[in-house]
Amino acid sequence: MTGRRILSLVVIVLAAFVTQGQLATAKAIALRTHAAQAAPALQSSDLAGLRLRGIGPATMSGRFVDMDVVESNPFIMYVASATGGMYRTTDNGITWAPVFEREAVHSIGDVAIYQPDPNIIWVGTGERANRQSVGWGDGIYKSTDGAKTWTNVGLKTSMHIGRIVTHPSNPAIVYVAAQGSVWGAGGERGLYRTMDGGKTWQRTLHVDDDTGVTDVVMDTLDPNVLYAASYQRRRTAFGFNGGGPGSAMWKSTDAGATWTKLTGNGLPEGEYGRIGIAVYRKDPRVVIASIEQGFRYNASTAYTERRGGLYRSNDAGKTWRFMSNWNPRPMYASQPTIDPQDDRRVYMLNQYSFSDNGGETFTSPNTTTHGDDRFVWINPKDSRHVIKLDDGGIGISFDRGLKFLYVQNLPVSQYYRVAVDNERPYNIYGGLQDNGCWKGPSASWTTSGILNEHWSRLCGGDGFFSVPDPANSRIVFSASQFLGLARNDTRTWQSQDIRPGDPQGAIGDRRNWNTWGKDVPAQVLGNEWHYANWDAPVALSPFDAATVYAGGKHLFRSRDRGNTWEDLGDMTTGVDRSKLAVMGRLPDENTLSVDDGVPFYPGLVAISPSPLTKGLLYVGTDDGRLRMSHDDGKTWTDLQDRLPGLPRSSWFGGIEASRHNPNTVYVAIDNHRSNDLNNYIYKSADGGKTFTAITGDMPAGRVVRTIREDVKNPNLLFAGTEIGLFFSPNSGTNWIELKNNMPTLPHNDLVIHPRDNDLVLATHGRGIWILDKINALQELTPQVMASPAHLFTVAPAYQIRQTNLKAHTGDMWFRGENPANGALVDYWLAAAGTAPTITVHSAGGQLINTLRPTSTKGVNRVVWNLRESDLPLRGGFGGDDDAPQAGGGMPGPLVAPGVYLIRMAAGGRTLEQKVEVREDPRIDITPAERKLWTDALAQAAALARMYGPVNDRIQKLPNTAADGVELKRQSRELLSRISGLYGAIGRWTGAPTKDQMSRLAYYQTMAKQLAAR
Repeated sequence: MTGRRILSLVVIVLAAFVTQGQLATAKAIALRTHAAQAAPALQSSDLAGLRLRGIGPATMSGRFVDMDVVESNPFIMYVASATGGMYRTTDNGITWAPVFEREAVHSIGDVAIYQPDPNIIWVGTGERANRQSVGWGDGIYKSTDGAKTWTNVGLKTSMHIGRIVTHPSNPAIVYVAAQGSVWGAGGERGLYRTMDGGKTWQRTLHVDDDTGVTDVVMDTLDPNVLYAASYQRRRTAFGFNGGGPGSAMWKSTDAGATWTKLTGNGLPEGEYGRIGIAVYRKDPRVVIASIEQGFRYNASTAYTERRGGLYRSNDAGKTWRFMSNWNPRPMYASQPTIDPQDDRRVYMLNQYSFSDNGGETFTSPNTTTHGDDRFVWINPKDSRHVIKLDDGGIGISFDRGLKFLYVQNLPVSQYYRVAVDNERPYNIYGGLQDNGCWKGPSASWTTSGILNEHWSRLCGGDGFFSVPDPANSRIVFSASQFLGLARNDTRTWQSQDIRPGDPQGAIGDRRNWNTWGKDVPAQVLGNEWHYANWDAPVALSPFDAATVYAGGKHLFRSRDRGNTWEDLGDMTTGVDRSKLAVMGRLPDENTLSVDDGVPFYPGLVAISPSPLTKGLLYVGTDDGRLRMSHDDGKTWTDLQDRLPGLPRSSWFGGIEASRHNPNTVYVAIDNHRSNDLNNYIYKSADGGKTFTAITGDMPAGRVVRTIREDVKNPNLLFAGTEIGLFFSPNSGTNWIELKNNMPTLPHNDLVIHPRDNDLVLATHGRGIWILDKINALQELTPQVMASPAHLFTVAPAYQIRQTNLKAHTGDMWFRGENPANGALVDYWLAAAGTAPTITVHSAGGQLINTLRPTSTKGVNRVVWNLRESDLPLRGGFGGDDDAPQAGGGMPGPLVAPGVYLIRMAAGGRTLEQKVEVREDPRIDITPAERKLWTDALAQAAALARMYGPVNDRIQKLPNTAADGVELKRQSRELLSRISGLYGAIGRWTGAPTKDQMSRLAYYQTMAKQLAAR
């Protein structure tokens, strides 16, 4: 039966139940129903025309965890980031290009080059660190074409790769240290070997389901000899256990087929934590191992009593000598590195340090790079050349690691939270992993883009919520880890500490054993901080920006911007984590790295005041509590048991009180800390009485971080996940990934600017990304998709005068991308084919410009530069700004501010939308001056349009006599002067000078004379 017959039947059936007066409405409903049925399913590729722009920042860079260098050409390096893919340089670190960014995952643990053929590269995904923000992977990737393409070759459930070692002469043999999930047991963990280039893998070392392998190294002279470190560890939402009987050091002498545990002979007794191993390249009998042991770890990155440390063997592991107890924060790195030319020079991490006596004593130089160091590489042919990777990027040294060149053009900043203000252009605020809180512009009005220097720091440490006062952006509330809350003044850059919950102050050490340990006497001035999650929430009241909510274990409210606080009570379940076992064991004073990164639990992780109903407030905790208050915190209703299918003790990290309906609320649950990688999004439309799961057809295993409702369309939702960004056009029934030109990234937070209608994304790996003007997503209904073509509304556009304010900079420079300078015209095409015709007209219908649209299926975008059509002037000729000119022509004059028509002819229809053109908000002149400028520019442009073809004709004249040569010279000179005058008038919005008008009149006269020749 045809669609038309179905439609007719629907109309007939509806007509039987309605009055004559209702028939028109029934027909309209039937038409919409038919259109919805006829509309094809929206694909992610249908949105590729909506290009996002990455703005960085790169000034603080981000966490790099591993690297490898082509030893035959050390100008070529590969550096792997924790959650932002991998980059390559071919010019010794001046410029970098991403080479692992479109794969299924973003987190990398290790990269290894097969040195005899550097086109063969191995990448182990999933960061090898164990911190609470660690990313995960899906196994091993291999490239055979120098990182142009990648293939996943297995170990997909390994989650975190500690190390990869390639055979020195056989590309088919590779060893992988697979750690397994840090959050749970099982999976592919242990030491794996492939003998066929990754086609198949054999696990040759396996301890148990709680223990993986974190390190593997090879004898540099005998590839049959290998050393490996097994590591038993587990992280949970409530703590960490960093050791156990599974942790050990192993040796193989038969190419990894069998393994022998190394014990005694100078190695310490007792349980181990993390182990790192290094073999001296020139003499592989020298082996150095860092072994974690300690007593009373205070969860502040140090042991009360160090045990274990650095051990050295001079006989290939037969006997060992204790060198020192230096092993800073072993849970994180615990990795020794031996200078390939000098076994007395040993480098250690997590704190960058070096020894010149084989590991007996260490020096920690005061460098200008970031701390929390992850990896050190020493040039095998030149010990002066040292590269250090850390939580703040890459440092390159040429004096053996004392002074560093800092790489400032890698935008791998790891955002947790994001917010915006209402300045123009608006500013973006957010907190980053180990790199503080920052404020920076969404756009710069310069041709150089958004630069590192445009960003300003608001807080130190790990940065999280940074929230500006919407009415006065001079005031910003910023939070570092564990609710290190401050109120900032962005004019004077003063900062006032306003953390609630500690009227008597608190001990500096987090979770100091002398304070919180069992069976220890009370300590004077030993009281702890008020408990707060690492990512403790902060929110401002939508009705009064002076009212601030802050979440520790208790919820606090201030009505005077943090000068005084009210305690609204404990929001958690009150669970005692000392009674919660990890890997079957309760924590005690011998637990290795106990609770590292999680010194406080439980606590609040989400606060969401309703923007519609004053006093309606939602909060969520990290121990499974979701609460609602109708009276601004006086009384509470528990909601966590109303979410069907949700595991108990879930992490309620994302709550979105609707801006369209006071009875609607959305909740996103990130439960990966319980080794649960399922997607959880719920919606209540009845004030929290019932909840419905709305993950719909979202691909499995994405792990939802945050949920947002659109500011205009209540059916449009956005979800930021650990792997990708999704949106739903129908309230969660269907989800479409919005990937476009973005790399594979974790999206921890997002916000839609309520005035500018931009989607601002906080990625935890590649900084801030912006999709300017999301009108098309808001208006993309089934009816639109069923139509052959559609023209979306066009947002007002400003005529920004961009100029260049910078001197030459060289190439180690990051430029965040500015928005397109013009009106964004979005349109839908149901099928690829002939490009539509899109023109710009005055309100009276006069043709102003003709655009150059694309013809891709789906949503397309073209930019009108708010000008008349290009002028027939070649080269730079000094246009109206210092931006490089594109193409062969010069942009026409800016149109006068006002309303214009965008007209599109496609699919047999002509569609129109209005666009309002607005003046640059910095331009302040009278209408009379503006008219003088517009008229003069129009005359200069008209002269250029008239004389350009004349000059072309004259230059083609065959006359080579002296008078002909002179005519051509005069014509070229006149055209150059016209171009220069046009540019000079355009660069200053105001009445032209008397000389400029005189030149214009003279050029008009000369043009007539030469045109007559």
